[in-house]
Amino acid sequence: MNDLINELKWRGMIHDIMPGTEEQLSKEMTSGYIGFDPTADSLHIGNLVPVMLLVHLQKAGHKPIALVGGATGMVGDPSGKSAERQLLSEEVLNHNLSGQKSQLKQFLDFDCGANSAEIVNNYDWFKDFNFLDFIRDVGKHISVNYMMAKDSVKNRLESGMSFTEFSYQLVQGYDFLHLYENHNCKLQMGGSDQWGNIVTGTELIRRKARGEAFALTAPLIKKADGTKFGKSEGGNIWLDKKRTSPYKFYQYWLNASDEDAANYIRIFTLFSKEEIEGLEKEHQEAPHLRVLQKALARDITVRVHSEDDFEMALKASGILFGKSTAEDLESLDEDTLLSVFEGVPKVEISQADLDNAPNPIDLLSTITKEVIFASKGEARRMLQGGGVSINKVKVASIDALPNIKLLQEKYFLVQKGKKNYYLVSVQN
Repeated sequence: MNDLINELKWRGMIHDIMPGTEEQLSKEMTSGYIGFDPTADSLHIGNLVPVMLLVHLQKAGHKPIALVGGATGMVGDPSGKSAERQLLSEEVLNHNLSGQKSQLKQFLDFDCGANSAEIVNNYDWFKDFNFLDFIRDVGKHISVNYMMAKDSVKNRLESGMSFTEFSYQLVQGYDFLHLYENHNCKLQMGGSDQWGNIVTGTELIRRKARGEAFALTAPLIKKADGTKFGKSEGGNIWLDKKRTSPYKFYQYWLNASDEDAANYIRIFTLFSKEEIEGLEKEHQEAPHLRVLQKALARDITVRVHSEDDFEMALKASGILFGKSTAEDLESLDEDTLLSVFEGVPKVEISQADLDNAPNPIDLLSTITKEVIFASKGEARRMLQGGGVSINKVKVASIDALPNIKLLQEKYFLVQKGKKNYYLVSVQN
């Protein structure tokens, strides 16, 4: 077995570890699991930390199990929450579980012999478990005092907590017991906020099964500036490209601070220690080139999406922030185009408006509803100064309209000066 613990240590991925865990991992191939909360049909980048724990577990020769919480998703984990969550219907849960399962398959090897990854759903063992059997067979082994001492409970006592949420740690503890008894699973991992729930599981295994199980948690990621990791102005950064475009995904990592990039590259990539230290040295010699951020953003975009998506994101980044050509702009698909220009002013005109525009002055002022230029005079002055481009080609004449090839057959991009963009949508 490769040395998993030392690998996780130098990457900064260990917060708490139960005594004996390292010895267990060096003794034999060990099955370890992490639970994933099915509150959405996609994982987000906050979920990538536990995913990477499973990836390292498998790379070290152990067996990773991803538990999707079909049952626990109906209850809701109170850890780190200040209020009770909205509970989900079975139909929504199943849709979410399906989306998350397909994403987990991108990271883990499900066909490599004894340590092939597995996905399990706790609904399978809870659906026929009635309440009386649960409180008799599970509840009697864990005292209320033990449960009350957990931070996830203590932090909520003043604001109030339902019995449903209070019972969550017992339900998660039973998951570990079930996997211990039926899948020979001896390790549970997760974020540091899960420590209380995880050790309830090891305690249940000790008391009910007379067995020994282990726990390991990773620190919760904090950004250097104090803002929340994994969030942008538009909310979560998702792994599903329909929710977060590859361009936006790439930009999130590219825009990381130097301090954050040095942290993220250890956690989210599989680069070796030597490779990372080499990149850091290169970065220190020329910080303005953002070597760390570029290596991080490329690696993670390719692994979550694809090489093609990365190339598209790179071209899209060049359009706003670097040198790019009309061909680069034309090569963008519609989703990427709209994602890049999400925040720019937009205006809608008809195809007839475009066909009948007498010259660029009229097109860029009155026909586009004075969004781009407030008057013909202003448009004339800037056009005469050579400061206007359409689809990255400078407008050369104030009298003749250039031949405008519509992007995705319905848009054209106007650039006024160096930094002001406008997206015009042409409706038939």
